[in-house]
Parts: sequence; structure tokens; C-alpha cells
Amino acid sequence: MFEEINAYIKRYSDFTEQEIADFNALLQPKTVAKKTFLLQEGEICKFEAFIKKGCIRTYYIDHKGTEVTLQFAIENWWVSDIASFHEQKPSLMFIETLEDCELFLLSPETKEKLLSKVPKFERMFRLMVQRNLTRLQERLFQTIATTAVEKYLDFLERYPSIPQRVAQHYIASYLGFSPEFLSKVRTKLSKKSKTAKA
Repeated sequence: MFEEINAYIKRYSDFTEQEIADFNALLQPKTVAKKTFLLQEGEICKFEAFIKKGCIRTYYIDHKGTEVTLQFAIENWWVSDIASFHEQKPSLMFIETLEDCELFLLSPETKEKLLSKVPKFERMFRLMVQRNLTRLQERLFQTIATTAVEKYLDFLERYPSIPQRVAQHYIASYLGFSPEFLSKVRTKLSKKSKTAKA
């Protein structure tokens, strides 16, 4: 039952069998149907979720009423609203399942118990936050300093399985494009590929 998440945590530290058992005992398994909101704007986030199976989208709604996709999360990723979870303040975002999902949840209380009981997990969660901040910094740079084609190619390289799993208009939203503009980018790349092969 815990094979995937246990393999994940072992990448960060040399946990003993007892420490892993303590961790597993605090996890709340949850099966969630496709198109379910795990969190909505205005709610306080009560979970950090490890995705055993499925695909999840995080987004907010801007002042024009447009959905802006912030993140896609798939197997072996964690998903949460970090600010809302740690500060217990209302969220500004939505977290929605795009597929049927199998999750393991930690609440603020169970996470605190875990960190008290097994301090090694402090390092794991710190490294996870550092990795996420690095990715956010890279994404900010791409938004400012790269072309539309470069943004799309980078997305395909980083997340090769996601285009087969989510609707194109969600990808357009993630990249800051309209669906029509993404279609033009894809057409342009397709023509370039055919020319290169000819």
C-alpha cells in the first residue's frame, strides 16, 4: 500500500524501518473521484497530499473571471496550498482532481506529530520546499525571458506525460496563452518538424 510514498521519502534520507512505520501510521489514505475540489478559494487548506495515482490541477480565478492554472501534479508529487496550510488562513486558489486519484494526506496536526517524532522529516520537507522555490524561480524567468515556442517546448520536456492527460486549454492557461494561440504554436512546431524531416 505504501510502496510509492516510502520509495519517495527514501530519496531524502536513510530512514529506519521504525521511522517509516511511524510515518505510514500518520498518513490518511483517500480515494477521490475525478472533478472533485480538494480545496476552494476562501477555505483553509487542511492537507498536504502525496499523489499515489492520478492528476490534479491547482488554479486561481483572476479579476477578469479567468481561470489561471498554477500547477499540474501527478504521481509521486505533493500538492497543497503551502501558505494556507502553514498559516491556517483562507486560500486564494482551487485544487481540483482531473482524474480519479489515490492520495495520502497529512493534516497540520499529523505533520506536527511526525516532525516531533521523527525529526529527519524536517530536512525532507525543507528540501521539497527548496525544490519548489527553484522551479517557481525558473518559471518566472521563462515567463519574462523566453518566447512562446520556447515556453511550450520546455513544458513538453519537463512534463512529457501531462499533455496526454489534461485538456489543451488547461495547458494554455498554465503557459499564459489563449487556447487559440497555443493551437498556433503547436501548428508552427508541427510544420517545422515536417520541414526538417523532408
